[in-house]
Amino acid sequence: MRGGMNVVIAAGGTGGHVFPAVAVAEALCRRDPATAVTVVGTGRALESMMMEGRPWKTATLAVRGVVGRGWKAAVSALLMLPGAVWRSVRVLRAAKATLVIGTGGYTSPPVVAAAALLGVRRVMIEPNAVPGIANRAMAPLAHRIFVSCAAAAEWFPAGRVMVAGTPVREAFAGPPPDAGSGRIATMLVCGGSQGAKAVNAAVVEAVEASALIRERVTVVHQAGAAEAEHVAREYRRLGVAAEVTAFIEDMAGALRRADLVISRCGASALAEIAACGRPSILIPFPQATHDHQAGNARVVEQAGAAVVLLQAALTGAGLARVIEELWHDPARVRRMAERSAELRKTDAAAVMAEECCRLAAGARG
Repeated sequence: MRGGMNVVIAAGGTGGHVFPAVAVAEALCRRDPATAVTVVGTGRALESMMMEGRPWKTATLAVRGVVGRGWKAAVSALLMLPGAVWRSVRVLRAAKATLVIGTGGYTSPPVVAAAALLGVRRVMIEPNAVPGIANRAMAPLAHRIFVSCAAAAEWFPAGRVMVAGTPVREAFAGPPPDAGSGRIATMLVCGGSQGAKAVNAAVVEAVEASALIRERVTVVHQAGAAEAEHVAREYRRLGVAAEVTAFIEDMAGALRRADLVISRCGASALAEIAACGRPSILIPFPQATHDHQAGNARVVEQAGAAVVLLQAALTGAGLARVIEELWHDPARVRRMAERSAELRKTDAAAVMAEECCRLAAGARG
């Protein structure tokens, strides 16, 4: 489809929802520069940071999560939905939307529901191996559901599912660096777009426990806005010249520089690690809905690209042992990097953009 499609993308909450939205929006605009994009979020500072400098319109909804917050909070969140749907109707009308894309999370249900009321074509993106509750609930309203793997496809109506992979931003499209010698000189720590307190603490404890890490490894640490100052202070206490930041904007550059990555296990994070062909130590967030991060991590571990450590048994000393074992076994690290690169799929956003255009034009792929 050419000539200016109007796309509204529901992408509020965390980086795990925003990054796929950005990737698909970039692909749509590459395909047709006349495409108009409106991104609907929650108004959080993190979302504003991710959207900064992009030529797209933004809108916000007053919504909150329902799952895992207690019955009072859940009821309160449910009572907000009618107003959010009405607000979404106005956003879609103002944007003259021809296609709506939901990426899961708080904002997807009201925006997808509003699109159904207005007869606008509807697409959903589910990057996790175990789908989230928002996408499961709204699946009957979707014309197409993009999933990252066959395991996720089993949760949705077969005739509407397309296995496309997890979309990654244009910055990750280049070839991954060579697997190299397997020597670990630089270690990247990223606990998600907002950081992760448990991961931050374990890594600092691991550095404190290991003279090898302190003396031989450069640490680059995305600690999150709430923890960055504290984590930087802890490294200074240890006499370690770590590079600590609240948020890494050039994640593609940071990953390509790293010889080992310690990460949470959101689908976007894992897709970006694979796009750069990096070996990793993965620590799933145990409170993730339906434990989907553990499911994501096991897929990478089974491919031979990662070591998975569960947070319930995580200690600084234990993490230090794993890092030291990998440091002393460069052949294993190199194999992990090669297996990681085999998982990379950087055309998912383009595949989704192509199908979105077909749907918006009234065709059924």
